[in-house]
Amino acid sequence: MTQRIAVVTGANQGIGYALVEELANRMNPEDLVLLTGRSPERVASAVEQMNHRAAGGGARVEGRVVDVTDEGAVRRLAEELGAVDLVVSNAVGPLEPGKTPAEQVDEFVDVANLGAQYMLRAFGPRVRPGGRLVVVASSLGTLAQLPEELWGRFDGVSLDEVEKVVEEWRAAVHDGTAAEAGWPEWVNLPSKVAQVAAVRAVAAERREKDLREDTLVASVCPGLVDTRASRPWFDDFSQAKSPQDAVRPIVDLLLADHVDPALYGELIRDGKVVEWKPSTRR
Repeated sequence: MTQRIAVVTGANQGIGYALVEELANRMNPEDLVLLTGRSPERVASAVEQMNHRAAGGGARVEGRVVDVTDEGAVRRLAEELGAVDLVVSNAVGPLEPGKTPAEQVDEFVDVANLGAQYMLRAFGPRVRPGGRLVVVASSLGTLAQLPEELWGRFDGVSLDEVEKVVEEWRAAVHDGTAAEAGWPEWVNLPSKVAQVAAVRAVAAERREKDLREDTLVASVCPGLVDTRASRPWFDDFSQAKSPQDAVRPIVDLLLADHVDPALYGELIRDGKVVEWKPSTRR
């Protein structure tokens, strides 16, 4: 049986770690799951913990140190692997209540947006037929989160255009003109919309060939998950999922026998499409 290779970024903890664990448990012994992060110490610790908890069987887990904000590092990892089967861009930067948007937009955008863009560009051409290329985003990544006058900046555009808009928005946050231009104050909203738009842009170019080859490009939403990153932002976690519960529908999608064309290029939550553009105009 041919070896499958899976790559998960931002996998030291939380959703990323749970994704690696679930994939390793459900893939075959000859398969390889790469747990990646930018800290050598954290990657090594996570892999050690993963292998210590392993009950036998399943795929092999190895660590790779890669900073997704370093385009060259992402490209080198893709070149090292040559061809891959499952790619999950999951890395996200920190956001802290009490800090201004200008104080934290750079690190957040560098990780969540540039990181996802670099992964799409480097790994997209290296996903084997029948493979899966997904970005972990959020149901907040829809046009409904933005004023209608901004929709056209993200809808039906190329990846180059998405990247340009992200940099224009980032500059507006720094020079104090973002609110005047209609951008939400919470930087997570434009960032998530841009992540989903980037996936849609890549998928639009690949759709016909990918569906012929049973390959999936999509963004996924795990829902509200009880993680260290989400704790400062929500008061009620009574309905939140554990990382382990949150990743099961994502791994179901990754390991599905066939691609549902209705899901291709879309934002998917629990196996269903999250509407990109509101059907009723506001």
